[in-house]
Amino acid sequence: MTSMDFELSPDQVALQEAARALLDDRSGHDQVRSHLASGRPYDEELWKALSEQGWLGIAVPEADGGVGLGWVEAAILLEQVGRHTAPVPFLPSLLALTALSAAERPLTEWVAGLVSGERIGCVGWSKQADAVTAERSGDKWTVSGRIGPVEGAAVADIAVVVTSAGVLAVDLRTVGRPAAEPAMDGTRVLSWLRFDGAPASYVGGADLAVDILDRGAVGASAEMLGGSDRVLEMAVQYAKDRVQFDQPIGSFQAIKHRCADMVVDVEGMRSATWYAAWAIAAGDPDASAAASTTKVWTSDAAKRVMASGLQVHGGIGFTWEHDLHLYMKRSQFDRLNFGDATYHRERLAGLLRSRLLSGSSVF
Repeated sequence: MTSMDFELSPDQVALQEAARALLDDRSGHDQVRSHLASGRPYDEELWKALSEQGWLGIAVPEADGGVGLGWVEAAILLEQVGRHTAPVPFLPSLLALTALSAAERPLTEWVAGLVSGERIGCVGWSKQADAVTAERSGDKWTVSGRIGPVEGAAVADIAVVVTSAGVLAVDLRTVGRPAAEPAMDGTRVLSWLRFDGAPASYVGGADLAVDILDRGAVGASAEMLGGSDRVLEMAVQYAKDRVQFDQPIGSFQAIKHRCADMVVDVEGMRSATWYAAWAIAAGDPDASAAASTTKVWTSDAAKRVMASGLQVHGGIGFTWEHDLHLYMKRSQFDRLNFGDATYHRERLAGLLRSRLLSGSSVF
């Protein structure tokens, strides 16, 4: 049986600290505000910095040009991306790379380009299994349908699309990138992928589709964890600094309860996310159940944390000048990305039902 640690290893802590330091420097308040004012789809300089540090290849084997670590380390980086509202399509490119590196037929050129950051990937997934259909004629595949909203598609070079017939890859440089859609979250670029008989390359079958969903759910959860942890910090600091009736508002019982509830939610998010990331990295048979459990908890908890953060901050939390709204907007999309809480409750129920029918224990 594979064992797990309930704390990060010294190397993982060092990775976490290095990632935080880099993003503190490259994706702080001033840099994110500058990006929002620029109207650019993503921060090219930040993307270059992350690529040079090997972030894209964090979970790719060294033989394929990656760093050779795993999904726990990927989750550590994603947590920091969420904590800093980093305006880069990191999760979609990371997922596309993970899928392409596991392709049944080697896609060496694409993998190398994504690992280096010279190329950007995106992933199209929908809870509607027939949103995109695929047809095969000999060795050639085509895809048709509409899927979205997809993060990073407007700047991506390749789209990994989960279809009713398996996972396929579409060269967006050939078929054309979709236009960016208006979005509340200015730190992300969102688009709808539309295909009408677009040529595609077969990547993998149903198992790979499940793996993409699991990793996507955990990746979105890690970003929500980072954002929620930062909102908790901001709320606690504001409760210490803001004075009413000649005393800090943090001394009021109602504010104490709010902050305590936020701590419980954030620590629950952390435990669930790290466990699910470990389960994926270890190839644990409970990985899908862990991923869905994590997405349910983090989606609900992030909503509560953001609401409590607003309550603690009061009127200033609703202003453009304060960063709280950036975290709220990012969490709104993360809660829906790769399935919302309702979808994952139903998925989890189906997984547990299958175990019961097979005579296995659910624990």
